[in-house]
Amino acid sequence: MKNLLSLSLLSISLFLFTTCTLTKEENKELNGTLIVANKSGNDISFIDRATGKTLKTLPTGLQPHEVEVSDDGKYAVVSNYGDRENPGNSLSVYNIKRGKQLKTIELGKNTRPHGMQWLKGTHNMLVTTEGSNSLLLVDILKGEIKKQMNTEQEISHMVAAGPDANVAFVSSIQTGNVTVFNLENGELIKQLYSGKGAEGIAVSPNGKELWVTNRGENTIAIFDTQRLELIQKLDCGNFPIRAKFSPSGKHFVVSNAQSGEIAVFDAKGKKLISKLKLQPPVPKDQDPERYFSEFKETSVPIGLVVPDDQFVYVANTRSDVISVFDLSTLEIVAHFKAGKEPDGINFSPVTPEK
Repeated sequence: MKNLLSLSLLSISLFLFTTCTLTKEENKELNGTLIVANKSGNDISFIDRATGKTLKTLPTGLQPHEVEVSDDGKYAVVSNYGDRENPGNSLSVYNIKRGKQLKTIELGKNTRPHGMQWLKGTHNMLVTTEGSNSLLLVDILKGEIKKQMNTEQEISHMVAAGPDANVAFVSSIQTGNVTVFNLENGELIKQLYSGKGAEGIAVSPNGKELWVTNRGENTIAIFDTQRLELIQKLDCGNFPIRAKFSPSGKHFVVSNAQSGEIAVFDAKGKKLISKLKLQPPVPKDQDPERYFSEFKETSVPIGLVVPDDQFVYVANTRSDVISVFDLSTLEIVAHFKAGKEPDGINFSPVTPEK
């Protein structure tokens, strides 16, 4: 009996040691910074991914909407969209490690900059500008517009490019089309009809598929990026507004703003795995100045980022918090405090210096 008791105690001790070790390893993997654009706050928050603590808050231009991060994690860029009466026309650029703003890039007549994608291995970034119906190629370090491409579509909102950066795709909320560009020569290749209110857009990590969320019809359109043909349409939640693939391409994650849900799809099988209602506290008094204030009983999740194959971070614009979603358990595991009306969100492995 004594030997059995000793063996049991030893087993418990080993279990506790293993659990603690795994926790430390998990914390090690959670290094890095969440970077959040707060629309109504006119600022950007740098949040410790492991603790949820805001490390630094810096000013932006008027109503920042999206955040993009360079592929080396050194720089963050914010699109200053402007409010309903005052269209913005600039990008704010930050050095993440130093925790300082480097510059503001003026875009001239190209107003309402919104969607962005950094082109891997370069200093160049794609930027949509709704005011000029354009896709811009901007050299971020030089602060210069290198190329301007006309989408011929109203409200050209978001952009995605494949891993080889030869082709770019721009979604139009107004027309439901996706404009396809050859990035080498800037030529418009084709207009693909996705669906009513085409908005969230992402290219699969292998570059073979383009997935687009259509907020006006609550669907996802899937295209073959080589043939530029529709493969399939999937039903989603109410008002699917943003979407990302996990790095491995296993999962496709969508934020449904009106139903207040996160939807997770098996990207290979093209099937819904889970749909979970986000439930951070929602203020009783709705601010009519905020976007989608007419939506009821929802935290209005919009921006999301998937840094790895385990966690998803979602910006709840009505609740002013970031929800942490675990892809392995399909559960919400934490909420982090953000600024006022958080929208665009991204990730960098770099942490600002103290």
